[in-house]
Amino acid sequence: MLKLLVALLIGLLVWKFLLQDERVELGPRVRAPDAPHQSTPRTSDIFELKGYRITPLADFRINAKVLSRETYSLGREAGLSPLDLALGWGPMSDEELLQQIRISQFGRWYRWRAPTNFPIARREIETHSANMHMIPADDDIEGALEDVREGQVIELSGQLVGVRADDGWHWTSSLTREDTGARSCELVYVERVRIID
Repeated sequence: MLKLLVALLIGLLVWKFLLQDERVELGPRVRAPDAPHQSTPRTSDIFELKGYRITPLADFRINAKVLSRETYSLGREAGLSPLDLALGWGPMSDEELLQQIRISQFGRWYRWRAPTNFPIARREIETHSANMHMIPADDDIEGALEDVREGQVIELSGQLVGVRADDGWHWTSSLTREDTGARSCELVYVERVRIID
């Protein structure tokens, strides 16, 4: 039994570090110039997904560079949202600038570190990037999200949502790109995803 567990762990590490985290290099220039688009939801009807009640809060569309990606299999949120994408647009989609920033994700958080003499202001970084929790609408969307790699430019659309469970547990999307810290992540019910570059 121990040998099987060790083999599974080794297989998981090989998959994570050799396949899943394969980075795509696109070269310098702004790859996703436009800010995310958010509007009044086309419907506010609550619907069920995997035993949770989902409330649409806003329609949402974004073209962005994938700064980092992290998959999750543990924790309550993972059953609903198995993937987080740290996304950047405007100056945060320029590979030349991004090469100077250290970006990481852990525990549903996105972190960045830049030198003090970085050519854009801290606030520009904060308002042109975000950690987004992906809720795939179906198995096809989940498969498409699994294909997304760090460094690519993607287009995705769906809704920013709030989630509730019968036991009172809840999870709610941020509705602005201006916030930082706890509760500043977008919770995206993804209905369409496309790799652009």
